[in-house]
Amino acid sequence: MTLPLKKSIALFHPQGNFSRPNNFFGKDVANLGLFKALIRYGDFKEVSLLNQIGLSRENADAELLELTSRIELNCVPTFDTVAPSRCGTLLRGQPYLSELAWMRCNAHLDNAYSLVGLIHTIAPPFIRELIGAAAVAPTYQWDALICTSPAVKHSMEIMFDSFAAHMANRFGAVRNPRPQLPLIPLAVDTEAMGHKRTDLESRAEFRKRFSIDSDDIVVLWVGRLSYFEKAFPQSMIEAVQLASKNCKSRLHFLMAGWFPGGDDDLRLYKQAADLLAPELNLIALNGNDSSLVDKCWAAADIFISLVDNIQETFGITPVEAMAAGLPVVVSDWDGYRYTVRDQVDGILIPTLASAGGDLGYLLSMLHSLEVETYQTYVGAVAQHTAVHVQKAAAAIAQLANNSQQRITMGEAGRRRALDMFSWPVVVDLYKQLFDELAQRRLTVEPSFASNAPRLNPLRGEPFRDFTHFATHVIEPSLRLRLSQGSKASNLEACLLVQLNTFYPGLRGSPEDAMKLLFALEESGPQGLLVDELLENISSQRKPYLENTLVWMAKLGLIDWLPS
Repeated sequence: MTLPLKKSIALFHPQGNFSRPNNFFGKDVANLGLFKALIRYGDFKEVSLLNQIGLSRENADAELLELTSRIELNCVPTFDTVAPSRCGTLLRGQPYLSELAWMRCNAHLDNAYSLVGLIHTIAPPFIRELIGAAAVAPTYQWDALICTSPAVKHSMEIMFDSFAAHMANRFGAVRNPRPQLPLIPLAVDTEAMGHKRTDLESRAEFRKRFSIDSDDIVVLWVGRLSYFEKAFPQSMIEAVQLASKNCKSRLHFLMAGWFPGGDDDLRLYKQAADLLAPELNLIALNGNDSSLVDKCWAAADIFISLVDNIQETFGITPVEAMAAGLPVVVSDWDGYRYTVRDQVDGILIPTLASAGGDLGYLLSMLHSLEVETYQTYVGAVAQHTAVHVQKAAAAIAQLANNSQQRITMGEAGRRRALDMFSWPVVVDLYKQLFDELAQRRLTVEPSFASNAPRLNPLRGEPFRDFTHFATHVIEPSLRLRLSQGSKASNLEACLLVQLNTFYPGLRGSPEDAMKLLFALEESGPQGLLVDELLENISSQRKPYLENTLVWMAKLGLIDWLPS
């Protein structure tokens, strides 16, 4: 039986807005791009946005309103399960499925919809733990963790297999449930990147501003300027400097991005350039200025990214460069070797990694014990990962001296970006995945997903888990009455105390409270059983009013008489 693809999707997006933040991270840009592309190219009739800011169509930002002008937009809380059930898929731009799986399980909706997460990085150990939690949470074969490169997929297979072996040795586990691990790349706005690159007016303006002659060659890096989480810059600085000695034209090295450490990091980069390449014209510009970055793309001739960091898993900027028609010189590293074809779209530069062992174990333990930060953990690995500087310099010089090769490689990269990494292509891959997961849900036995506990046993539920702390617990047979000398009207004075008004989301309104107090006032000294007091209340509302009664007992308005 074939299940027709649903024309709706639920997006887990707590931030609620669609504007790009300052000091952005690649994952933020990628997620916003993905969500926008799914709305624009997905042919969905309904989009449900799970958010934590109480968003409504009326107060949504302009970009979201424009994107959804012809779509039914439903804005619901992050804990909603009705909208995902209606849509069939809940997509999260992060790889954390455990909490969402328990939420789905608690609502008895295990096979009502699929959970899909997106992996951006696997370097932080705590991230891998959160990803791995999906192996013990109630996730199923109709859920998925999207891997953006073969390197990520391979690492995740190793991680889940290793964890399964541990569970078998430790507990005798014979089952190895896990989400699917499909390979779907990130994408870029290929059309927009093409326009940026061909903006000759911006190219001329930028080059004039920074005294770059028309025959000079601009080597461009775009991205976060973090030596500990992205790339140590020395290899790139040295490579451009060495290449300049073998070039017919003057080379300029342009770095557009932002420094996580601010001016302190900028000084480190400038010191490296002053000592390693005193003759090199290094231009560092603010990557938060999107119009300035657009001019950088227009002014550039060669793109470079000699990443050495395990934090990187895909690499969006080389794909942007390819879409812009620039030849790329990149390290032969994780996702880069998946996106860039050596000697076709650009040139891959060999890398050398440590074999690990005792020193890797030491670094891992120091980070696990919180003696060293994640920045030290990942930065120390990058400091001991080499990129072949001489081969990078040769590649830059080769491209700088051969305009036809730059054109040929740039055109090949542009076509590859259109064919593999444009949003319409990638959105189609997402829709195929959603359809496949729906088929898996359809064919599962109804009883297959019904044996899990409704809550994560290791996290539990705070009221129920700690009822034994209290002398009594509110229950149907508990008798309540107004405290001695108390009246229903005393509630008004209690509400003037600000501390009494905190955390109202777990109880009824003041009007609800007043009605309950009036009922107890009418019942006299004998009071009422909780069951009698709430007999006409719906099952959905009853827990809120039970909490209201406990709250009013806290305020001294209600007394309780255990049976």
